[in-house]
Amino acid sequence: MDLLKYNREAWENEVRTGNVWTVPVSPEEVAAARKGIATLLLTPLKPVPASWYPAIRGKRVLCLACGGGQQGPLFAAMGADVTVLDNCPAQLARDAEVARRDGLRIALVEGDMRDLSMFADASFDLVFHPVSNVFVDRIRPVWRESHRVLVPGGSLLSGFMNPVAYIFDLDRMERDGSLEVRYRIPYSDLEQLPPDVLKARIEAKEPLEFGHTLEDQIGGQTDAGFVIAAFYEDRSGWDDPIDAHLPVYCATLAKKPRRGGSD
Repeated sequence: MDLLKYNREAWENEVRTGNVWTVPVSPEEVAAARKGIATLLLTPLKPVPASWYPAIRGKRVLCLACGGGQQGPLFAAMGADVTVLDNCPAQLARDAEVARRDGLRIALVEGDMRDLSMFADASFDLVFHPVSNVFVDRIRPVWRESHRVLVPGGSLLSGFMNPVAYIFDLDRMERDGSLEVRYRIPYSDLEQLPPDVLKARIEAKEPLEFGHTLEDQIGGQTDAGFVIAAFYEDRSGWDDPIDAHLPVYCATLAKKPRRGGSD
């Protein structure tokens, strides 16, 4: 299977059906961002602390796998020089809609989050990467490429899933609310779902997901050369048993050290 192509088409379907991450920000939210008031999200509920992106005006920001007309337009309204890269043209179209509506300048690039070869070294001051690497099977290239395109002293803000979310039989959970451990980590829809369940998901054009180890999620960042400077957890806000027990969303602020080794 061409996973990149499949998930691109699956997200086209998510746009058509109104997935919450495909609904653009309102004119009122853009107006507030122009005054420096914005709710930026790496995870479903908790706003990113403003201290994670100080003095954003004039900074070069890459919104990585971050289409949907949400975070990119807010950065642009705050005065950043914004590029949005996403695998899904329909998601990029959402950013284009907001840019036209509100007079924003946003560069739009269709591409794979693991391959930023179209950007030179040290092209950005900040990379903003909400929960999206669940849709690719390998994530260490995401961290390496993010490190390469950042200037020394630049920041990577990323959201990702605690892999414990993928160990349970979600179909049974949806049926009767029980949490039955069924799968192993690292997790892959392609490799671990029962054939009939996988077939049904593909026929329904649902995005295919992967549960990456914390070693790849966090250790992958430090191995790429980042220093983790801050961390928080978040819940989904959905009515499901996992959310009642623990927050499964994580966010990190990672810094690319300045030349000479200081941060």
